[in-house]
This record gives sequence, structure tokens and C-alpha cells, in this order.
Amino acid sequence: MNAISPEAAVGRVVLLTTSHRVAPGLLSWPAWQVLHEADRVLCADGAHPQLPYLREAGIAVEETAPTAEEIVDACSGGRTVVVVATGEGEPALTDGLARLAGSGRVRMPELELLPASYDLPGARLLDLVQVMDRIRVECPWSSRQTHAGLAKYGIEEAYELVEAIEEGDRGELREELGDVLLQVVFHARIAEEHAEEPFSVDDVAGGIVAKLIHRHPHVFGDETAETPEDVKEHWLRTKAVEKRRESVTDGVPLGQPALALAAKLASRVRTGGVSAALPVGDGIGYELLRLAVRAEEEGVDPEAALRAAARTYRDTIRSAEGLG
Repeated sequence: MNAISPEAAVGRVVLLTTSHRVAPGLLSWPAWQVLHEADRVLCADGAHPQLPYLREAGIAVEETAPTAEEIVDACSGGRTVVVVATGEGEPALTDGLARLAGSGRVRMPELELLPASYDLPGARLLDLVQVMDRIRVECPWSSRQTHAGLAKYGIEEAYELVEAIEEGDRGELREELGDVLLQVVFHARIAEEHAEEPFSVDDVAGGIVAKLIHRHPHVFGDETAETPEDVKEHWLRTKAVEKRRESVTDGVPLGQPALALAAKLASRVRTGGVSAALPVGDGIGYELLRLAVRAEEEGVDPEAALRAAARTYRDTIRSAEGLG
């Protein structure tokens, strides 16, 4: 290693990191500045997606994987060396530099980590789509799944999400949200293969974006909303125009749990201003119907209320069994 006098400038090593989720060439202005001003620009990966764009911008990039000692030598005399990091980072190089610094025998250059591009919120969704693409092609189980075959998992994951919310477990909540998201991406990937009416996850996202914008004129338009009730009124009005339903019951899924179904029908009757008396009948079903309607009128979710009571009952049973 070349000796460096105490008076000599130590130089600088810049580790330039980029995100594969951002289009190559879209780098920050500080990154372009340091690249143009650097004495040497190095990259160990000859297939790095940034290299064609750097060279097109006039940056001379050397395809090499230098050792820590070679980097320190290259920085002697106050020179700046930029290392364009690979997707895995540069652990061997940074570990080597750390060892040299720890030895106390080498005057080290300044070390700077410069993120040249950043992930925007939601960027990891791109990774999920890519992983799902590969699984759909290469996994013997996933490649054979259909919308109908996956339907039961959608229901199960939704219930597990509700349970995580009710139990207040943040770790479980994050995991269950991921499982629900997987169902969306999985179904969208399957839908791409439909012969007559294919659609993709981008079509799904685009559709819900358009719906949210249209149903929030107080956010994206000229209307105003001062209270949650105002927002709900906007939502119901725009939804009614979109759906052009003949009955307030149109669109209510009859396959949902019975208490939720009863409460949803009661909600539609109330918000739609329909004068409809409860059916008269004997038996537990009609009693439960009346309780569900009463709960909805009082702003209580009957499904959640019954689940909470059932959990208390479960705890009572375990105590009676001596399980605590």
C-alpha cells in the first residue's frame, strides 16, 4: 500500500446505492453531481441496470471489484472514488474498510453513503407482484389455482384479519393484512390468463383509484364535507348514481354471516328512507333479526358484539375447566 503523508488529503469514498424499484437513470441531483466530479467511478456488476445510463451521461465507469486496500490507495491525494453498489450492497468492501479503520495503522478516507434513488411509499408492492409472477409459473400448487379454488382462503383471511384487529395484536395485524393483500394479488395474477376478459393488478388498482377519487368530491373536487356524516352522504349519493340500483337491497351479498346480513339490510332501509316493517314471525331467527336491527339502530356491529360475548363465554368455559 502506498504511504500517505499526514499532510496529504485523505480523499473520499462514496458508496452510491440505488433502488431497483425506480427506473434506471432517475438519480438524485447530488448523485449526478458526485458522479461527474469523481476521479474514478467503479462498479463490480457489469450488468448493473444503471451502467448504460451513466455511460450515456458521459460517466466513465470501470467494471471492477476493488479490495478495501485498493480503494484506500485510489483515494490518496484527496481523490474521490465512487462505488456504484450492487443490489446486494458491498458487504465485502465495507467490512474490509471497517477492518482497516479498526487497525489504526491506516489513515482512512472519508466514507459516505449516498442513496441515489429512493423507494416511494408502496414500492414494495412491485416486489410482491414480481414474486407472485414467479410463483404462478414455477410453483406446482400455485400454478393450478383458480378464482373458485381460492375463494375459501379469501374468507378465512378476512376473518383472521378481523380477529387480529379485535385482539389488538399489532404483529398479527400486519401479518394478516399481508395475507389479505396476497389474495388480491393472487386473483389478479390469475385474471391475467383469462382468454376473453383478462385484467391485471394494475387494472384492479386503477379501478379503485378512480372510484375513490369519484366518491370523494370533497377531497378531489369542489364539494365540501365538514363531518363524517357529510362524507357518508357524498359516498351514498355517488354510489347510487354509479350503480343505478332499483332496490336499496341490491348489492347486499346474501352469503355473508346472518347477523351482518340483517344489520346491512337494516342500514340500507334506514339510509334509503324506506318504510319497511320487520317481518312478524315466531322462532329464534326472528328474535335474532330484531336484535340485529336494534343493534344497527344503536350504532353497534352485532357480529362484533356477539364475537366479544362469545370470547367471554370461551374464557368462562376454560376457567370452569381449570385452564385459566
